[in-house]
Amino acid sequence: MAGFKFRMQKVLDIRLDKEEESKRIFKKAQDEKNKAEQKLNDFKNKYNKYSKIDTNCSMIEKKIRQNYCNALYFNIGEITTELENKVKILDKKREELKQKQIERKTVEILRDKQRDAYIKEQKLIEQKNNDEFALYAYIRNTKNQQL
Repeated sequence: MAGFKFRMQKVLDIRLDKEEESKRIFKKAQDEKNKAEQKLNDFKNKYNKYSKIDTNCSMIEKKIRQNYCNALYFNIGEITTELENKVKILDKKREELKQKQIERKTVEILRDKQRDAYIKEQKLIEQKNNDEFALYAYIRNTKNQQL
């Protein structure tokens, strides 16, 4: 097995590096989507908290609260759009990662097949040598018995 050399090892190494880079990019896109989701949930929670009508407030406080809720509602709409874009980007990155994994696995399958063929060839050579040694031993033993 020590004599096996895969001629496309550099190609495999390059594809492994590209896959790792794609994994990092995918993870970054996933983190950004998660941050956007968290931000959206925070704004929704704040909106739900402050949108409830408090009868003990003055008119100015109600107006300030209403303006704050309007700003939150506007931000929720923007973040929802941003989240949709991040989900699309994440899906694109996921597909790229899958493609990189397929490319890597293709070369790995070639390597495994070549290694198996090499091992099989080495076993055949070893078997031929063993058969030859056995034949020589048999011939030597039969000559010794005839003498």
